[in-house]
Amino acid sequence: MCGIAFTYRPLASTDEMNCAMELACKAMAQRGPDMAGRKVCPPWSMGHQRLSIIDPQSPAQPIADPSGRFYLSYNGELYNYRDLREGLKDRWHFTTTGDAEVVLAGLINYGTEFLHRMEGMWALALWDNSEKNLLLVRDRLGKKPLYYCCDQTAFACASELQSLQMISGTNWQEDEHSTADYFRYGFYLPGATAYKEVCEVLPAHWLKWSPGKRPLLKPYWQLSPKGFQGSRKSAAKMLRTAFFESVRLRMVADVEVGALLSGGIDSSLIVCAMTRQRRRPVQTFTIGFHEAPFDERRYARTMAGYCQSDHHEQLLTWDRCAGLAAHLLKHVGQPFGDASLLPAAMVSRMASQRLKVVLTGDGGDELFGGYNRYLARSLLRWLTRLPRPVRNLRRDGIKRLFKLGTGNPVLKYIIRMSDILQRMEDENPYVAPLSYDRDALQQLIPDLWRRGHPAPNMPQETRIDDIRQMMVSDALVYLPQDILAKMDRAGMAFSLEVRSPFLDRRVVELAYSLPRSWHRRGARGKRMLRAAFGEMVPQWIWKRPKRGFALPLERWFKTGLQNRLMELLMETPHPLNGAFVEKMVDAHVAGQCNHGVRLWQIYIYLQWLAFRPYPFQAIGRLQRP
Repeated sequence: MCGIAFTYRPLASTDEMNCAMELACKAMAQRGPDMAGRKVCPPWSMGHQRLSIIDPQSPAQPIADPSGRFYLSYNGELYNYRDLREGLKDRWHFTTTGDAEVVLAGLINYGTEFLHRMEGMWALALWDNSEKNLLLVRDRLGKKPLYYCCDQTAFACASELQSLQMISGTNWQEDEHSTADYFRYGFYLPGATAYKEVCEVLPAHWLKWSPGKRPLLKPYWQLSPKGFQGSRKSAAKMLRTAFFESVRLRMVADVEVGALLSGGIDSSLIVCAMTRQRRRPVQTFTIGFHEAPFDERRYARTMAGYCQSDHHEQLLTWDRCAGLAAHLLKHVGQPFGDASLLPAAMVSRMASQRLKVVLTGDGGDELFGGYNRYLARSLLRWLTRLPRPVRNLRRDGIKRLFKLGTGNPVLKYIIRMSDILQRMEDENPYVAPLSYDRDALQQLIPDLWRRGHPAPNMPQETRIDDIRQMMVSDALVYLPQDILAKMDRAGMAFSLEVRSPFLDRRVVELAYSLPRSWHRRGARGKRMLRAAFGEMVPQWIWKRPKRGFALPLERWFKTGLQNRLMELLMETPHPLNGAFVEKMVDAHVAGQCNHGVRLWQIYIYLQWLAFRPYPFQAIGRLQRP
């Protein structure tokens, strides 16, 4: 992919603007190491870093229209650009064969209406040098990032926070509402960042700004589930057609395209579809661990053999992770609590040594009801019907189980499910999976636990079904803020473009138009995927228990990482209750409970405070345990 940047600063000199844009582009050079371009024309400047996937010979961006009025810096892949190009030929004389000029021509001729015709992933900045206004746009589901900060006279935007800070000309302060959200969910809510008055353009929105005016933000697409008119059999046929077309479009490139393969349902379907549409073997990549419960290599190997792919794998250890975590923190620019960022980055680094583009199965769980938390919600429905004294007995019983420890696998599962249910009782309305229940959050961040940004509004159609509402909320919050952010940062840290066939607009809209029971019933999820592709992959794929891209955090925080966490807790000013964190660490090390995921979230936050990638003011004070 690419990296983009723009700034409008009427008080800055030409030298200042040129130097700032050069530094901003260098800071995100890994997003586009093949070509760099800058346009400095005070009071505005625009920059671009390019990863050449389509039409490698096209000139560097920013690109301008023949009159020199419009300038575009574009980060994305427009999968249907060839069809759109044909429709624009009578309105535009093309001088390149890539997709960037198609985007420029379409926006100039049709304005924001052209966005409805675009299929792909993108973040773009279009400057009108005559009218002095800026247009920013992000793709429908937020695959590509775009941050900005502004006032009525100045504006800056960039693909990465560290680049944005270099061209914004201001110091940043930590946002206490965002910090509270981070400890609730492990990430920030759509539109927000870790910093005050530093925002992210919302997915499926465009933003317009002109000097002297406030930014105008409007949606151009909404996920609005509508009832499917047809049979389950016809829906399965439509899904097969849309999915294979989506995979075909995402294999369009002037370089070889591979795939990340875990041996699960979603990535296996992607590799099978790729294999059916090309003659030579697909290159596939996977990461494994010494710890058997986290190691999926044997499943990936079996699937690779079934598809006859050219398979590659690596083993991930903490020694490899330590340096990688610091490298990623610089490019993420803010705390990110999902530890699977590390294996995602490792497999991206391995793939980038051979390829520039890979496909992934991201989105399959959100679209087709794959998460176990949907089952937990069904169980919670049943539990809430029980009399309150019985529910209290359940809680008291679980507290006693915690004191017995978590060595027994059955006991460990019961404790884990109870923990999920306890947090779910506080998820009303549901926004995303909570990291802590309300009581624990209050103890962890006593001064901040009531803070937080407003949750996004959900479509009216989801309010009649709590599990359907969870699925839609996961698509609009958890997917862009966690899953897609993870794969973008992991891939771009090593100049690897990651494409997601499940997130094709036709697949998404079809999936959310279907009755929820077609996706999930009882303990079985992804029923529609099985109806559409049951014979395409081996039957053992459908019987595999759901497993996330997880790390052995439980062991790591017993074998040394807990010491580094405690050092950071003692040395770094922070708003956390140090005594409560120390209590969590002690209980974890003693084997009384598994706090690995929560401790990682705290560890990353403290690392960010200690690292302080940009000049900024942190909230809180030094709270010693």
